Parts: sequence; structure tokens; C-alpha cells
Amino acid sequence: MKAIVVRQYGDPEVMKVEEVPTPRPAAGQVLVRVRAAGVNPTETYARSGRTGAALPYTPGTDGAGEVEGVGPDVKALKPGDRVYLARTVTGTYAEYALATEKQARPMPGKLSFAQGAGLFIPYATAIRALTQITRARPGETMLVHGASGGVGTAAVQFGRAMGLTVIGTAGTDRGRELARKEGAHHVLDHGSTGYRDEILRLTGGKGVDVILEMLANVNLGADLKLLAPRGRVVVIGSRGDVTITPRDLMGRDGTVHAMLLWNINEEEAASLNAAIAAGGDNGTLRPIVGLELPLAEAPQAHRRILEPGAFGKIVLVP
Repeated sequence: MKAIVVRQYGDPEVMKVEEVPTPRPAAGQVLVRVRAAGVNPTETYARSGRTGAALPYTPGTDGAGEVEGVGPDVKALKPGDRVYLARTVTGTYAEYALATEKQARPMPGKLSFAQGAGLFIPYATAIRALTQITRARPGETMLVHGASGGVGTAAVQFGRAMGLTVIGTAGTDRGRELARKEGAHHVLDHGSTGYRDEILRLTGGKGVDVILEMLANVNLGADLKLLAPRGRVVVIGSRGDVTITPRDLMGRDGTVHAMLLWNINEEEAASLNAAIAAGGDNGTLRPIVGLELPLAEAPQAHRRILEPGAFGKIVLVP
């Protein structure tokens, strides 16, 4: 089979397509024919050596496809089943991937494979941020920085469904239109002067109850000044250091949380996947695919995922 293999850390070009043996499922495992693989910022960090991933390896966490074969003791899945992947054993940037029975989940609703490849990391991140970390409540106001990206659109859709008033920001007209279409009540240009003043105006000077922050090294210091009393920020992404003024938190009894999806336990993972399945089945959660590229274009995908102007999910098609 063809797979992307990383044999040394470095720039995107270290990812090469190679011909490798097709794996065989062991007990409790399934072999999935990957029809689409999701691209996430975390995979760029691993490729560059920031996470200490063991070499060589095939990147990829999210994916979707059909069960090709099952190992002994697999009871919930059978060949031909359509599944999305919530992590794998061997990586999804490949024609086939091994996963445990718990990692391969039945595809909800009528989603395409490309949409299925955009389910786990974006939606599990957004749902965990709102339900398990900040414990957002219906009637509260939420600010989503970067509301046009994969996690951002997931947060807009889920937040709107749970009864939050959603304020989204995006850096392009196209991105702002997407955020508005997916359910944001108010959409602002985070590159414009005075957009933070507009957030305060929209909330009657109170501020927002929950902020989902995708780029904390740029925004966190200013976020604290936008919080309502007992407001919460959850840091989902950051690419550097940041200076904050603690008194901005003290005066509001505010809280800064941070999360990494890989910290979830089995109970939390089961809850997140149940929410994803329900939302996919009833149409509440609708992954937006912004760009599909062939597997060999993985280096381009890694460059694009870190560029400004995010628009939906980037997927690779083996």
C-alpha cells in the first residue's frame, strides 16, 4: 500500500510517499481502507519534532473509510462498515490504517468520507472545551476566535445547538460568511481595529462568558479584558509565549483553562464520541471540508493548515 512516511524531523518535505506492507489486524483490531484523512495542526508539530514522535512513522489521527478486515474478538464492526477514526494504531495518511475497535466508530448520518475525516479532533475538541472544561450553560455568551477553521466551525455549530449566543471572528470575508452560515449570531473581523470594542458593545458592556482561544500567544492578554464576571477562557492552541495581566482575571473572578485532547480518559472519550454520533445523525454537526488534496500533497496540506484565513477542514485523499 502507499503511505506517507516520516523518517526524519523537519519541514513538510520530509513527508514522502512510500510503498509499505499492508498491515494485518490483530485481536481487537480492524483494518480500514482510508478514503479520506484529516489534517490537523498537531501533525505539523509532530513532523517538526516538537512532540518527540518515534521515527519512522505515518502521520494522521483523523480519517474515514470502510472496514476491510477484522481481527479476532471484534464484535461491533464487520467488513464493509463505514467508519470514522478517532486515533489509530498506524496513522491515517495511508491507503489502509489499523485501529482498535474503540478507535473505529460507525459513521453517523449521511456524512461523506471527507466529512468523516473532519469529525474526531475538531468536534471532540470543541465539545470537550464547552462541556467538560468550561461547562458552558445555555443562555451564556461564547466568543470563538478563528470561527472559520475546523475546530471553530465545530464550536459554532455545537455552541448554537446547546443554546449559547455565539460571537465568531475570522480574518476573511469568506471565513466570516462561513461562520455566519454555520450559526454564529455575530461575526467580526479580528484583523480590524476596534473589533474588541464591538464585542463589548454586543454584550452590553458585560463581556463574554466563555472564550475558545485558538491562538493564545496572540490573543490571550486581550481576551481577559473581554470576560464577563466569572468568565472562562479555554486555551486550545498556542504557538509561543504570552504576557497577561493577572488583575484582569482577579477583578472578574475569571479563569483560564487549557486543554489537550490527548489527555482524555476512556469515559470522556466515550462521551465525546456519543455526542459526535448524535450530532451527526440529527444534522446538528456538519463538518465543513474546505480543501481536498491527494495523499502526495501532504507537504502542501501541512503548509496550508498553519496559514491565516482558515476555511473548514483540509483532507487528504489516498
